[in-house]
Amino acid sequence: MTLVSDAIRFQDVGKTFQTREGKPLIALETVNFEVGAGEFVSLLGPSGCGKTTLLRMVAGLLSPSWGRIVVGGSDVTAPRPDFGIVFQQPLLLPWLSVMSNVLLPVDVQGRRVADYRDEAMRLIEMVGLKGFEQRFPSELSGGMQQRVALARGLIHDPRLLLMDEPFAALDALTREQMNIELQRIWSANRKTVLFVTHGIQEAVFLSDRVVVMSARPGRIARIVDVPFERPRHPRLMGTAAFAEIAAEIRAIFDASHGEDDRTEAAA
Repeated sequence: MTLVSDAIRFQDVGKTFQTREGKPLIALETVNFEVGAGEFVSLLGPSGCGKTTLLRMVAGLLSPSWGRIVVGGSDVTAPRPDFGIVFQQPLLLPWLSVMSNVLLPVDVQGRRVADYRDEAMRLIEMVGLKGFEQRFPSELSGGMQQRVALARGLIHDPRLLLMDEPFAALDALTREQMNIELQRIWSANRKTVLFVTHGIQEAVFLSDRVVVMSARPGRIARIVDVPFERPRHPRLMGTAAFAEIAAEIRAIFDASHGEDDRTEAAA
């Protein structure tokens, strides 16, 4: 893949943590892959495989123990204001309105908030919350709160959007609806997106490519291309072609997990 300004490159990236006993714990081991500008790429793997750790290193919230993470030709060494992050929980400030929560990043970055009000209104409407601008988080459902978090992640026009299982806490129907909305919003904005998920169907429905990770220490088991044209209708998930790709990813995951179990048993 040809690297362009918004591309991400993971080059021999590894991460080791220290346990409470002072022993090293290898979370990630020699990760290499690239994300092209405007691509939607999902990180898929079991709990504890390092998906969120990778995302946090891209965000500059953690540093690799070895290797490099390069965005647009520059090493990531600290948090950057041109990245947007959406976490598993909405993390809205309860004393702020929807509008004020959406505008919070530009306020924190010291920008002139008044210059972003029209954009905040556009984003609030885009995520389906027009008329709720002055409501407070306690007046919103979980799905509505996550829509606010998504608008907040886009308010400062980030070059890269990092999403850490943003819909995991939602019920199945709301989650499906949010997947459809995210696809629509991504198609309208074409941000580079790195999306962490445990859901195979969610990853296939949303992504251009799915990076399948092994159990800890996290490695890249395989990268699967998703060939479906956009926009993608939910009916796609009931087709044989969709089931075939989902089954391929499941087989990769099962084979990788089995290898890790055998390695641990031998040790």
